[in-house]
Amino acid sequence: MKKSRAFMFVILLTAIAAIAAPAAHAKKVLIKLQQAYGANLPTLGINPAWWAQQLNEVSGGDINVKIFEPGKLVAPFEILDAVSAGKIDAGIAGDGFFAGKIPAGQIFSSIPFGPEAAEYMAWYYHGNGAKLHQWVYDESKFNVKVIPVTIIPPETAGWFKKPIASVEDFKGLKMRFYGLGGQMMQKLGMSVNLMPAGELFPALEKGVIDATEFSTPAIDQRLGFHKLVKYNYFPGWHQQATIIPVYFNKNVWNSLDKAQQKIVEITCMASMTNALAQGEYEQGAVIRENIEKNGVKNMFWSDEMLALFQKTWEEVAKEQCEKDPVFKKAFDDLMAFRKDYAYWQSNGFLPRNCKK
Repeated sequence: MKKSRAFMFVILLTAIAAIAAPAAHAKKVLIKLQQAYGANLPTLGINPAWWAQQLNEVSGGDINVKIFEPGKLVAPFEILDAVSAGKIDAGIAGDGFFAGKIPAGQIFSSIPFGPEAAEYMAWYYHGNGAKLHQWVYDESKFNVKVIPVTIIPPETAGWFKKPIASVEDFKGLKMRFYGLGGQMMQKLGMSVNLMPAGELFPALEKGVIDATEFSTPAIDQRLGFHKLVKYNYFPGWHQQATIIPVYFNKNVWNSLDKAQQKIVEITCMASMTNALAQGEYEQGAVIRENIEKNGVKNMFWSDEMLALFQKTWEEVAKEQCEKDPVFKKAFDDLMAFRKDYAYWQSNGFLPRNCKK
């Protein structure tokens, strides 16, 4: 009996050692990552550092991510090409930064009148979102593995020097605008320019642009827009939620063992949760401070203006689908999911008490 127990104990120890062996002998990895957002920016800049720390701790120190500030290795709009070519190991930037190269990528970042964070994540993780996101980059011949790492709540709809009385006020207005919303505003007469965060304050100050949108109230406040322009419009119809991915060079990704890849994926999902919680936590106090201390006037689009934006978005979406079959496949899948989700959305939640 004693020999039998001793034998079983030896077998158990051997099994535990076999399970633990891969982790104990996992190779150490250093990933050099260029992010498009300054580390001082709430959520957008801070969350990647949080993710990198969790990744290091969960991997037992085997995976280290060294994050470089915008422009240190490559410019923000060059991140995708640099990662794909293997010039850098990884990068973090919104898909909309690369709309000229891969229009369909924008569907996985944010779309006008699109899903809020919970709905977006439901489609991405439990629908076809994740599979289609990778497929879109593969179809476009980019040598990258793409994984969401940050998601932020609704953005503001823009900062203006004076109130917008009608669509006529858009004619000739120079404005920084992101993604598919920018295409819409061009249709409405704006001169649209997509700039990274670090260029926006001086561009506003020097009159290179007349107005801007960038992100949530907390992020916009950090960038100092309220010091130059005082009319802040809501709701952020163009980006009700925004997903920011991390791009890995595929050779770098494939060099990780299966356990390391799984650790990256799980910590990215945890990072999405952390980013959303942080983003929701910050906004109320910032809006109050803007009103009480910074002289900001919160403005709200009329029903007529929102209807015009919606109509214009439908025109842009139709045009994109007609000229780009990759865009159409991803867009149609998201819309099919949203059609089903609407049954839940319209029945499960209390009505919103939004200002108008």
